[in-house]
Amino acid sequence: MPLNIDFRSDTVTRPTPAMLEAMFTAKVGDDVFGEDPSIIALEQKAAQLFGMEAGLFCPSGTMTNQIAIKVHTQPGDEVICDALSHIYLYEGGGIAFNSSASVRLLQGNRGRITAQQVLSAINPTDIHKPQSTLVSLENTSNRGGGSCYQVDEIEAIKNICEAHQLKLHLDGARLFNALVATKEKPTTYGLLFDSISICLSKGLGTPVGSVLLGTQSFIQKAKRVRKVFGGGMRQAGYLAAAGIYALDHHINRLAQDHAHAKLIAECLQKKDFVGEIMPVETNIIIFEVKGRLTPMQFAELMEKQHIKVMPISPTQVRMVLHLDIHPSMVQLTIDAINDL
Repeated sequence: MPLNIDFRSDTVTRPTPAMLEAMFTAKVGDDVFGEDPSIIALEQKAAQLFGMEAGLFCPSGTMTNQIAIKVHTQPGDEVICDALSHIYLYEGGGIAFNSSASVRLLQGNRGRITAQQVLSAINPTDIHKPQSTLVSLENTSNRGGGSCYQVDEIEAIKNICEAHQLKLHLDGARLFNALVATKEKPTTYGLLFDSISICLSKGLGTPVGSVLLGTQSFIQKAKRVRKVFGGGMRQAGYLAAAGIYALDHHINRLAQDHAHAKLIAECLQKKDFVGEIMPVETNIIIFEVKGRLTPMQFAELMEKQHIKVMPISPTQVRMVLHLDIHPSMVQLTIDAINDL
């Protein structure tokens, strides 16, 4: 049977045998009653890793982001974020639906905004305008090709937020990719953000789950919102055990995904049907397909070689590296691209 190689997302991974073993042997209880020891351990572990007070385990990163926005805002407030942000593009209009908030979209650099842009976007005290209350950053930026923020820019944004009484949230769906690429410390981020969402089911390879981090009082409010959103799970410690295993064993290996992404990008650069390739900083490759092929045609030709990629626009394709892509698969992919 031919080998299937799936680059559509880093969410397509399956638990490793060791992760499954950790899940099978997990101690569980009823988390809505606060009695699941594995979930408690995961929440504490994630919070301590970032030097924050508390955590909340949720089914998805969309839920953790939307809970944070709901806690940080009131109806009629405004959220400032980049136009490519996941919270705006890919969360079902949740900012409006869940929080009745409006959005100020900024045109950043590959999904990253600057302190000056934030400052310019803050509304004056004027009853005709929504109240600016929250800034949300995404690191790495999905639609920015896995681009990473520099900490000094985040610090500058934080200073603007503090000066204008705005909260600062981080959609850290692929934050561990950024930490590995920049060699920054998680505790640095814990000091800068009022809330952080970390995803366990992308690069870290768990089957389900994200953790929302913040102060004790913030997480208490977040628990109430999670319940309203239908996110209260019962014996979910089996899933939390996968998260604990991932935090212990799957962070440093992200460097291999980054190296694999660069190898494939180097191959793509040589092809006549490939235009602009976004700089490859982490595990995401976004590139332009032009001339004799369209993105859909490229995907169809790769599918014939049992390789799945994702057209994300009329001109672009995305490929995402992850722990289920082994070196031999990378070479098979390079060979397939060279044959086109």
